[in-house]
Amino acid sequence: MKRVILACLGLLVVTATADAADMPRRGQQYPQQSAYMPGNNWTGFYIGLNGGAAWGTSAWTSVGSFDVTGGMIGGTAGYNWQGGPFVFGLEGDLDWTRIDGRTTAACVTGCKTSNHWLATVRGRVGYAFDRFLPYVTGGLALGGIDASRPGFVGAKDTNAGWTVGGGLEFVIAGNWSAKAEYLYVNLGSFNCGLGCGNGINPDNVSFNTHMVRGGVNFRF
Repeated sequence: MKRVILACLGLLVVTATADAADMPRRGQQYPQQSAYMPGNNWTGFYIGLNGGAAWGTSAWTSVGSFDVTGGMIGGTAGYNWQGGPFVFGLEGDLDWTRIDGRTTAACVTGCKTSNHWLATVRGRVGYAFDRFLPYVTGGLALGGIDASRPGFVGAKDTNAGWTVGGGLEFVIAGNWSAKAEYLYVNLGSFNCGLGCGNGINPDNVSFNTHMVRGGVNFRF
């Protein structure tokens, strides 16, 4: 991500240098023109709502991996800065989620992994086509992982991981915009101790998911 941002900044410098070289000499009169004349400016703060669906996998050391699915809804806040067609931003969101799955393979009573909340803090780099903004994004992910098995204590933990993805945001009208976004989230794993799995050996429980969600933002 750092390399992408540096590359984009480098392109901005080259563009600015080319514009300076094209300026008229003293005494010459030319109509003032700009290489990029945006009809929409993405710079500023924004807040919004988002929601969508998720699917992925969880793995327990003693029982293997199994599918998890579910949905989410939550809030978003962020800031964009536009320089020419490039838009750089920082975005955070906090979602209530219901993403879970269960397996009875090597776990007769059913081993279950659940995620009830998820938050991300991400950088965004986009290229504006006036009212349309395709972008790539990535950063930190935080979420709760619950592991449970009937008859055992189970365990829960808050894990830090990472996320990467991309999307398209577009202006609906005035200060309102809508977006469609894909994210891959990996929350790593935690040690469930003897409360999971076969109750004899410590169990590591992992969680990762793919998310597709839409959102509506209001830009100030």
